[in-house]
Amino acid sequence: MDPLFRNFFRAQLSIEQGYFVDGRLRPTLLSFSDSYVELIRAGFEQIVADDSFGPAEYERLTDIEFPDRESLKSYLRAMYAYLFEGAPQQPMPPG
Repeated sequence: MDPLFRNFFRAQLSIEQGYFVDGRLRPTLLSFSDSYVELIRAGFEQIVADDSFGPAEYERLTDIEFPDRESLKSYLRAMYAYLFEGAPQQPMPPG
Protein backbone atom coordinates (compact mmCIF):
# COMPACT_ATOMS: atom_id res chain seq x y z
CA MET A 1 0.00 0.00 0.00
CA ASP A 2 1.35 3.37 -1.03
CA PRO A 3 2.45 5.51 1.96
CA LEU A 4 0.50 8.52 0.68
CA PHE A 5 -2.65 6.42 0.43
CA ARG A 6 -2.10 5.09 3.95
CA ASN A 7 -1.58 8.65 5.20
CA PHE A 8 -4.85 9.76 3.58
CA PHE A 9 -6.69 7.18 5.67
CA ARG A 10 -4.86 8.15 8.84
CA ALA A 11 -5.43 11.86 8.30
CA GLN A 12 -8.93 11.94 6.78
CA LEU A 13 -10.74 8.71 7.74
CA SER A 14 -9.30 7.94 11.16
CA ILE A 15 -11.42 7.73 14.27
CA GLU A 16 -10.70 11.43 14.92
CA GLN A 17 -11.95 12.54 11.47
CA GLY A 18 -14.00 9.70 10.00
CA TYR A 19 -17.20 10.60 11.83
CA PHE A 20 -17.20 14.21 10.61
CA VAL A 21 -19.42 13.76 7.58
CA ASP A 22 -20.02 17.45 6.97
CA GLY A 23 -19.26 17.47 3.25
CA ARG A 24 -15.70 18.78 3.47
CA LEU A 25 -13.82 15.61 2.57
CA ARG A 26 -14.47 15.62 -1.18
CA PRO A 27 -13.57 19.30 -1.72
CA THR A 28 -10.51 18.81 0.47
CA LEU A 29 -9.32 15.84 -1.57
CA LEU A 30 -10.06 17.54 -4.89
CA SER A 31 -8.03 20.59 -3.86
CA PHE A 32 -4.87 18.49 -4.11
CA SER A 33 -2.97 17.78 -7.32
CA ASP A 34 -4.56 15.58 -9.97
CA SER A 35 -1.81 13.00 -9.47
CA TYR A 36 -2.59 12.75 -5.74
CA VAL A 37 -6.33 12.43 -6.38
CA GLU A 38 -5.62 9.69 -8.92
CA LEU A 39 -3.39 7.89 -6.41
CA ILE A 40 -6.23 7.93 -3.86
CA ARG A 41 -8.73 6.75 -6.48
CA ALA A 42 -6.48 3.87 -7.54
CA GLY A 43 -5.85 2.95 -3.91
CA PHE A 44 -9.57 2.76 -3.22
CA GLU A 45 -10.10 0.59 -6.27
CA GLN A 46 -7.30 -1.69 -5.15
CA ILE A 47 -8.53 -2.25 -1.58
CA VAL A 48 -12.15 -2.74 -2.66
CA ALA A 49 -11.00 -5.44 -5.08
CA ASP A 50 -8.50 -7.00 -2.66
CA ASP A 51 -10.08 -9.92 -0.83
CA SER A 52 -7.26 -9.91 1.71
CA PHE A 53 -8.07 -6.32 2.82
CA GLY A 54 -10.56 -6.58 5.64
CA PRO A 55 -11.67 -5.10 8.95
CA ALA A 56 -8.37 -5.78 10.74
CA GLU A 57 -6.37 -3.93 8.08
CA TYR A 58 -8.81 -1.03 8.08
CA GLU A 59 -8.70 -0.80 11.87
CA ARG A 60 -4.90 -0.65 11.77
CA LEU A 61 -5.14 2.35 9.45
CA THR A 62 -7.98 4.23 11.13
CA ASP A 63 -8.75 2.76 14.58
CA ILE A 64 -12.33 2.24 13.37
CA GLU A 65 -13.78 -1.25 13.75
CA PHE A 66 -16.09 -2.89 11.24
CA PRO A 67 -18.09 -5.96 12.26
CA ASP A 68 -17.33 -7.88 9.07
CA ARG A 69 -15.75 -7.71 5.64
CA GLU A 70 -19.00 -7.04 3.77
CA SER A 71 -19.92 -3.99 5.86
CA LEU A 72 -16.40 -2.63 5.33
CA LYS A 73 -16.54 -3.22 1.58
CA SER A 74 -19.97 -1.53 1.42
CA TYR A 75 -18.58 1.47 3.29
CA LEU A 76 -15.52 1.66 1.03
CA ARG A 77 -17.68 1.46 -2.11
CA ALA A 78 -19.92 4.23 -0.72
CA MET A 79 -16.87 6.33 0.14
CA TYR A 80 -15.53 5.83 -3.39
CA ALA A 81 -18.91 6.89 -4.79
CA TYR A 82 -18.86 10.00 -2.59
CA LEU A 83 -15.29 10.98 -3.40
CA PHE A 84 -15.17 10.17 -7.11
CA GLU A 85 -18.67 9.63 -8.51
CA GLY A 86 -20.58 12.57 -7.07
CA ALA A 87 -22.65 10.70 -4.47
CA PRO A 88 -24.44 13.35 -2.42
CA GLN A 89 -23.31 12.35 1.06
CA GLN A 90 -20.21 11.00 2.74
CA PRO A 91 -20.94 7.64 4.37
CA MET A 92 -20.79 7.25 8.13
CA PRO A 93 -18.56 4.53 9.57
CA PRO A 94 -20.16 2.08 12.04
CA GLY A 95 -20.65 2.91 15.65
